Parts: sequence; C-alpha cells; structure tokens
Amino acid sequence: MKVIAFNGSPRAKGNTHAALAEVLKEIKSEGIETELVQIGAKDVAGCKACGACGRKRNEQCINNDDEINEWIQMIKGADGIVIGSPTYFGCMSAQTKAFIDRVGFVTRANGGMLRRKVGAAVAVNRRAGSLNTFDEINHFFLIAEMIVPGSSYWNVANALEPGDFSKDMEGKKTMRTLGKNIAWLLKKLD
Repeated sequence: MKVIAFNGSPRAKGNTHAALAEVLKEIKSEGIETELVQIGAKDVAGCKACGACGRKRNEQCINNDDEINEWIQMIKGADGIVIGSPTYFGCMSAQTKAFIDRVGFVTRANGGMLRRKVGAAVAVNRRAGSLNTFDEINHFFLIAEMIVPGSSYWNVANALEPGDFSKDMEGKKTMRTLGKNIAWLLKKLD
C-alpha cells in the first residue's frame, strides 16, 4: 500500500509541508509506504478545457508543461492521496486548484481512476478561511468517488511564519489522528 501527499504550497518546506509530514509519519508508522511531492513551487498551469484527455483517453494531459502526467501515474499507483494547501484569501492556492482541475479531468476521462481510493484534505491558514480550502479539496475527492476519512477535527492547522505549525498542538493532534485513520481505512479496504 502507498499514500502520496501533494503539497500545494509555493513554500516547499513551510507549514503545509510540516502538516502533511505529520500525517505521513503516522501512516508510515503503520507500515504503509508514503511519499511527499512538492507541487506548489512548480509552474502548474490551469486546465485549458481542450477536451483532449476525454478524446484520447490515454491517461495524459496534452498540456504537458510540467510534471502533471508523472503525478497522474503516481496517483494511479497509489491507494491513498492527501492534498495539502495553504489558504490564500479564503481559498486553496492557485497551484493546488490547477493540479486538481487537470488531474480531475484526466482521471475522470479515463474510467474514474480515483474511484474507491482514499483521499484526505489538509488546509493551513493564518487565522481563518481554511474550512473553505478543506471543503474545496474534499469536493474533488467526493466527485471522484473517493473515500474520505475524518479526524478528531477538521484537517486544518493555524500557522503563518515558518515553523508555526509546530506550535499548533491541536493541529498536530488532528494531523496525527488523520494519519492513523487513513492507515486504518486502507488496511480495512485491503
């Protein structure tokens, strides 16, 4: 089994990365392979709505301007996906949105490649707005027919400056519980 987390923050080692790492640490402790992929610092262009993925059905986005096709194949081989994003003006980062749109169109056009995989959202904010980000990512999981586990609270953390995540004890506990629940669910589905 394998879980891949995608970090939609432009800050490769920032608070979103730390929150995702906390989730993956728990999953890994249950003997499940994990990987953390940095997407937020890449030039992830938005979907052009060209429809080529639906016509070709070759598990590829024709707009191959970044690693999107590599990420799609990684997702195809994974049992679980965690997507994390910082909260910018009450929403997910533009990079996270572009990733979701492009992955979503390709996977739906190719027979629902995400169906019955486990998906979890992680949102990080300064003070507020993260529930919108959390919700937006979960919309993607639900429309892709994925199974979404919960935690002891919404999967959000409060942090602004580098390293602030380590001070959010409730956020850290929430991420650890999420990781345990993802691992438990994957083992039940196996």
